[in-house]
Amino acid sequence: MSCTAVILAAGKGVRMRSKLPKVVHKAAGKPLVAHVVDAVRAAGIEDIIIVVGHGREHVENFFAGQPVKFVIQEQQLGTGHALRQAEGTVDPDSTVLVLAGDTPLLRASTLKALLEHHQKCQAQATVLTTFLDQPAGYGRVLRDEKGSFLRIVEEKDATPEEKQVTEINSGIYCFQASAVFRVLQQLQPLNAQGEYYLTDTLEILKGEGCRVEVMSAAEPEEIHGVNDRVQLAQVEKILHRRKNLQLMRDGVTLVEPDTIIVDSDVTIGCDTVVLPFTIIQGKTSIGEDCEIGPWTNINDSRIGHRVIIESSRVKEADIGDDCVIGPYAYLRPGTILQEHVKVGDFVEIKQSTVAPGSKIPHLSYVGDATVGREVNIGAGTITCNYDGQHKHPTIIEDHAFIGSNTNLVAPVRIGEASVTGAGSTITRDVPPHSLAVERADQRVIPWKKKRDH
Repeated sequence: MSCTAVILAAGKGVRMRSKLPKVVHKAAGKPLVAHVVDAVRAAGIEDIIIVVGHGREHVENFFAGQPVKFVIQEQQLGTGHALRQAEGTVDPDSTVLVLAGDTPLLRASTLKALLEHHQKCQAQATVLTTFLDQPAGYGRVLRDEKGSFLRIVEEKDATPEEKQVTEINSGIYCFQASAVFRVLQQLQPLNAQGEYYLTDTLEILKGEGCRVEVMSAAEPEEIHGVNDRVQLAQVEKILHRRKNLQLMRDGVTLVEPDTIIVDSDVTIGCDTVVLPFTIIQGKTSIGEDCEIGPWTNINDSRIGHRVIIESSRVKEADIGDDCVIGPYAYLRPGTILQEHVKVGDFVEIKQSTVAPGSKIPHLSYVGDATVGREVNIGAGTITCNYDGQHKHPTIIEDHAFIGSNTNLVAPVRIGEASVTGAGSTITRDVPPHSLAVERADQRVIPWKKKRDH
C-alpha cells in the first residue's frame, strides 16, 4: 500500500521569539523540519507533503529543487485543520503518516515500526505514544479497562486525575486517508484553545467502530518537540551525541567526544582522529587517516586523506590528500589546496588554488592567486589583490621562490623558477628564471643615541 507523509510545519513558534518560523531554526547544521524529512525518507517514504503557513517562503526556499510538495494553511486553526489542507493532494487509498515539523530526534526505525504495526493490525488509525516521568505539556493517552485506546485529552483540557497519566501523545499518527479526511469534516473546536484537534479524529473513529491502535516509542527522547531556544539547545546536544556515537562505531577516533561538535551531514573516513574542542559543520567531508584539531573549526569543506589540520579555521575550502595545515591558519571560501601542500601558522588564503608540493609556511596572505607546483612563499608575503575598487589576480608559476616580506601587487605574474628578493615590492611581471629585487640601497649613517636624563 502506498504511503504519504504529511509534515505539519505552519506554526509561528511564538516562544522562539524570532522573525523566522520555528521549523527553520537549525539543530546540528540543518533546519528542524529537514531532520523530519530525512527520517521520513530513510523510512522509505518518498511522497512528502509539508503544510506551511507563517514564513512559508523560508521553508520552501530550503527545499527548493527537492521532491517535496507544499500546501498552505493560511490560518493556524489547529492540527486537524492543518491536515485537512492536504486532502486534495493525498491519494484517498493511501496510508497517511502525520508528523510535526519540530521533532528532529525521530528515527527512521521508529517510523518504519509504526507503519508496520498500523498495517499489520489493519487499523484505520494508529497513534505513536511514549511514557514520561514528567508529562506536563503533552496530551495524555487514556485507555479503557482492557487497555485499549479510549481517547486523547490535551493538557489544558485534562482533569487533575487525567494529568497524572504518564502515557503521552507524540503527535505522530498513521491513518487510512479516506477515513481520516471523512472524519476531519466532523471536527468542532470545542476546547480551551478553540482549535480543530487532530486527536479528536481518533475518538470519532473509535466511536464508529473503527480500529484505533496505539504503539509506544522505545525511546522517549525521539518525540521531544522544540518550542523555545532552551529546547532547541537540548535537542541539538542529543543530535551531536548521536552523531559522535555513530562516527566512533564507524571507525573514527574522537578524543574527548563531549568536547567535539559534528553536524548531522558531516562524513568522516575511518582511522581519522578528531582531537578535543573541534567543530565540524555543514556538509563537510573528511577522508581517512586524517588528524583534525585540537581547536579547529571546519565547515562545508572537502578534506582528502592523510590531512593534518591543527588549531585552524577552514571555511568552504577544498583540501587534497597529504596536506598539512596550521596551527592558526585561516582557509577562506574558494581555497583549493592540491596534494602535499603545507600551510603554516598565521597564513590566510582566500579564493586561490595552490598546486601540489607548494609551501606557505607562515605569516602570509594569499588572495585571488594561482600558485604553481613546488613553490615556496616566504614569511610575511602578501598578495596585494585589492586596489580599493576591484580584485586582481596574482599568478606564481612552478618552482618559484618568493622571498620573505614580499609584496606582490596584483595583477602580476611571477615566472617559472624565478626568485623575488626579500623585502621587495613587485609591481611588474617577472620573466621565468629571473631574480627580481626592489629595494632602496642601504645607507649607513654615523649616529649617536641621545641618553635620557
